[in-house]
Amino acid sequence: MLSNDKLRYPVLLVHGMGFRDFKGINYWGRIPKAMEENGAKVFYGRQDCNGSIESNANQLRAALDDVLMKSGAEKVNIIAHSKGGLESRYLISSMGYADKVASLTTVSTPHNGSVTVDRLMKAPQGLVKFGCGAADLWFRLLGDKSPATYEAVKSFRTADAERFNIMNPDAEGVYYQSYAFAMKKMTSDIFMAVPWAVVNHFEGENDGLLAPRAVKWTNFKGVYYGSDKRGISHCDEVDMRRRKLSSGSDEGISDITRFYSDIITDLKKMGF
Repeated sequence: MLSNDKLRYPVLLVHGMGFRDFKGINYWGRIPKAMEENGAKVFYGRQDCNGSIESNANQLRAALDDVLMKSGAEKVNIIAHSKGGLESRYLISSMGYADKVASLTTVSTPHNGSVTVDRLMKAPQGLVKFGCGAADLWFRLLGDKSPATYEAVKSFRTADAERFNIMNPDAEGVYYQSYAFAMKKMTSDIFMAVPWAVVNHFEGENDGLLAPRAVKWTNFKGVYYGSDKRGISHCDEVDMRRRKLSSGSDEGISDITRFYSDIITDLKKMGF
């Protein structure tokens, strides 16, 4: 339910891997507008598409400082998608920014690593590095300052995730919450059909990239589905198609913007 009340702290949206917050082409689609209509002041991380966790966290530090300066707020609420959640956790824990963050909401962030990536990284490393190098060239053309696709992909291995979690525990004074989504079948999203099949083979239910096991973290709110037979994909989670997921009124999410608006409502209730 929308409210005229304002969110106490501004929102810093932190995107995931493979895209960035280009001016005029927003990673988040209609989501920022829905948040603003529910009383949130929204800003963007604008970190590299395919940078390493550490490098992107350093870029987020500059973005967060800029938000605090422009808004006059003491803290921010971070809402992060996918790999952006890891970068946000690194910023909070390893870079000492806990006192500047009120809450961290992660949406399909691979906190526990991916069993599928474990398997795929057993491919010849020369081939993997070649593919990652080609990606780096592309993302540098798109504006990345320090693309590091191979390092980014390695960070998704379960062993790397375990080490990351030990080095970046939840910070005292910051409220954490996490969400998972899932497609209901391979044809739920044509863009995610092949990766869904691969992840489904190794890990079962997933959103086209990540299984709920991978994204479950502190204050886990559960697995969310669409209100029809389609389900919700990793792309749907950030409103890639810029339209409602379905016209159905059954149990589940018919419009992803409502999901994010509800997050704002809950943060307001908690005084954030």
